[in-house]
Amino acid sequence: MDRIDSSPRLAVDADGVGWITFDDPERSLNVLDAGVMARFGECLDRARQEAVAGRLRALVIESGKPDSFIAGADIGAIAEIEGPDDGEAKSRAGQELYLELESFPAPTVAAIHGLCLGGGLEMALACRYRLCSDHPRTRLGLPEVQLGILPGWGGTTRLPRLIGLQAALDLLLTGEPIKPSKAKRIGLVSEVVPHPVFRDRVADFALEALTLPQGASRPERSFFTRLLDDTVPGRLTVLATARRRVLEKTGGRYPAPLKIIAVLRKALGRSVGEAMALEARAFGELTSTPTHANLVHLFHLREAARKTAVAVPDGTPAEVERLGVVGAGVMGGGIAQLAAFRDVSVRMKDIRDDAVAGGLRHAQGLFDKAVERRKLRPEEAERKMALIQGGLEWNGFHSADLVIEAVVERMDVKKAVLAEAEGVVGPDALLATNTSSLSVDEMAEALDRPEQFCGVHFFNPVHKMPLVEIIRGARTSADTVATAHAFAVALGKVPVVCADGPGFLVNRILGPYMNEAGHLLADGASIEAIDRAATDFGMPMGPLRLMDEVGLDIARHAGATLHEAFGERLAPATPLEALADTERLGRKNGRGFYRYDERGKESGVDPDVLAELGNAVPRHGDEVPDNDEIRQRLVLAMVNEAARILDDGIVRDAGSLDLAMIMGTGFPPYRGGLLRFADAHHPRSLVDMLENLAARHGPRFTPAPLIRRLAEEDRGFYAAFGGGR
Repeated sequence: MDRIDSSPRLAVDADGVGWITFDDPERSLNVLDAGVMARFGECLDRARQEAVAGRLRALVIESGKPDSFIAGADIGAIAEIEGPDDGEAKSRAGQELYLELESFPAPTVAAIHGLCLGGGLEMALACRYRLCSDHPRTRLGLPEVQLGILPGWGGTTRLPRLIGLQAALDLLLTGEPIKPSKAKRIGLVSEVVPHPVFRDRVADFALEALTLPQGASRPERSFFTRLLDDTVPGRLTVLATARRRVLEKTGGRYPAPLKIIAVLRKALGRSVGEAMALEARAFGELTSTPTHANLVHLFHLREAARKTAVAVPDGTPAEVERLGVVGAGVMGGGIAQLAAFRDVSVRMKDIRDDAVAGGLRHAQGLFDKAVERRKLRPEEAERKMALIQGGLEWNGFHSADLVIEAVVERMDVKKAVLAEAEGVVGPDALLATNTSSLSVDEMAEALDRPEQFCGVHFFNPVHKMPLVEIIRGARTSADTVATAHAFAVALGKVPVVCADGPGFLVNRILGPYMNEAGHLLADGASIEAIDRAATDFGMPMGPLRLMDEVGLDIARHAGATLHEAFGERLAPATPLEALADTERLGRKNGRGFYRYDERGKESGVDPDVLAELGNAVPRHGDEVPDNDEIRQRLVLAMVNEAARILDDGIVRDAGSLDLAMIMGTGFPPYRGGLLRFADAHHPRSLVDMLENLAARHGPRFTPAPLIRRLAEEDRGFYAAFGGGR
C-alpha cells in the first residue's frame, strides 16, 4: 500500500482489483513528468508481482482528480529535450513503459473521467479496455500536433490499429479532443458510463473483464470504410488524400502533420516494434524544429494569459452569473449567445423591437449551427437559448453583475447609453464597452463610478475569434479588470489586458498593415500579388481581403481614427481614400476588392475595382514591388507599430502583444508571434531595413525610437520586455 499523498499509488481491494491512482497533490491536473513516470513504473512492477502471486486479478488506472484523468506529458520537460537523439531516447523510454502495461498478465482498464490527453490517452491505449464517464468535462485527444510534434509513447502506432486509419488521422492531424459519445462511436472506448455510477461500474467491469475475449471489437463499419481501412491500396489512398489536404491547409509550413502521415505510411505492413521505432525517431526529429519551439512558446503564452492572478496580480475577480447586453446587433447577439452557451443568464436590450428580434435570431442561429455540428444536443441548445431574454426596457438589468454595451460606434451614443445603464444597475455591477477603437477614458467621463468601468473588446465573429482585449482605463480599478478577465476566461476566450489608446492593440497594428497595402496598390502592385505575399508569409488572408471582411467603411473609420491620433505617418493611402467615393463595402454588400455571391462566398478579384479607383492606382510602372518587397513592407509596418505600442505602455510585455496578434489576426503561430519573428533579426538589421524603406517610401517607415534603443543596447524585444519562456 502506497502513501495516500504519493502519485501514482497502488492499492488492491478485497475483490483482487488493483487500483493505480494518479492524484498529484501539487497540481490541479495530473501531468506525466519523469518522476511520475518512474513511480508509475514502480506501481506497475508491484502490481505485476501481486498478479503473479494470485492476489491481483485485474488492474484499473484511474485519477483521484474531480474532473480530469491525465492531461498529458509535462510541456516544460518536452521543451527541454536536447536534440533529436535525446528526443528519440525519451520517446523509447515512454514506449517501453507502456509496453510493460500492454503486456500486463491480467486485464487492464483505463477509467477515464475528465480530460484525457496526450500521454494520458496513450497510457489508456496501452490498456486492454477503456471506459469513460459521460461527464461534460470528459474529453479524449492527442493534441501533440498542436505543439509541432507527434504522440511518441505509442499513440501514433496503437491508435490506427484500434480504431482504423481514417478515424485515427482525424485525431492525430487536428489534435482536437472528442466527446465520450464520439469515442464510443469510433471504438476508442468500450463503454460510456453515467458519471454518478462511474467508479462502481469500473469496478464491476474489471471483474467482468476476466471472462471477456481479449481482441478489440470495432463498431460496425460500412463496406467503403472497411475497404479503405483494411486494405493496402485503401490505406495508401487515405494517406495520400490526408497529405494533400494538409498541404492545402498549411502550405507545408507545419512539419508535424506531414511527419505523422509519413510515419503511418512507412509503418504499413510492419510490426508494432518497427512502427514504434519509426515513431520515436520522428518524435526526436520534430522536437528539434523551430516550429515546435514556437508552438510551445505560444502554449505557455496562452496558459499564462488565462491565469487572472498572473494577468491582473493586483485585482480580485468577482463572479459573473448574470449578464446584461445593450445593443442587439451582430456583436450584441453574439456576446449574448456565447454567454448563454456557457450557462450565464443574459438580458439583452435595444431601442427597437426588430433589433431585439434580430439579436435573438442571431443567437438562435448560432445554437442551431452548434446542434448541426454535434457540439450540442437539441435539448441542450433549447435550454441554453432560454437563458437569453430581450426587450426594450431595462427590466432585469438591476440584478446584472456585468453590463456590456455593444451599440453603434459613436462616442455620444455610447456615453448616453452607459450613463443610463449606470443609473439602472446595482451599486456593485460593472459596466463595459465593446468598442473597437473609441476611448475608454473618454466614455468614463460620463459615469459616476468610472472605477467600475472597462473595455471588453470581442472580435467578430464572437463565437469563433478567441481573443478578447480587456482595456484598463486610467480610473479602472484592478478588481474590475480582474473580473472582466476572469469572465472572458470563463467564456473560453484568451484575454489580453491593454491600456487605453487609439485602436488599443490589435487594430492599431493592423492599421499600418492595411494602409501599407493601399500604398502598395499606389505603387503598382496588384491586388492578387499583395494578398498572395501575405498568405505566403502565413497570414490567413491578405490585407485587402481582410479589409473586405471587416467592411471597407469600418476599416476607413478605424484608419481615420488612427490618422487623427498619430498624424501623417498614418495618413490614408490614396487608393483607400478613393474607395470612399464608391459604394463598395466589402463582403457585406458583395463588392470590395473582391466579389462575393449572395451567400457571401468570395469569387475572385473584382475586375471593375481598379477602374473605379481611377488615377489612384497606376495601370503599369517601371518598378512594381516584387513579392519580397511587398512582404517586407507589410511585416515591418506591423513591427514598427508594435514597438511604438510597447513604448506607449499599451501592453506590459512582448508575449502579450504576440499572443494578441496570433489570437486576434491569425498571425502565423508557427512563427511564434510578430515580435518573436522580429527577434530572429538583430535590431540593427531592423533599423537598416526600416531606414532603407523610409528613404524610398517616406517617413512612415522611420524606425520607432524603441527599435533604435534596442539596437544600441544589443537586445531583442523579449530580452527587453519579457513575456516568453
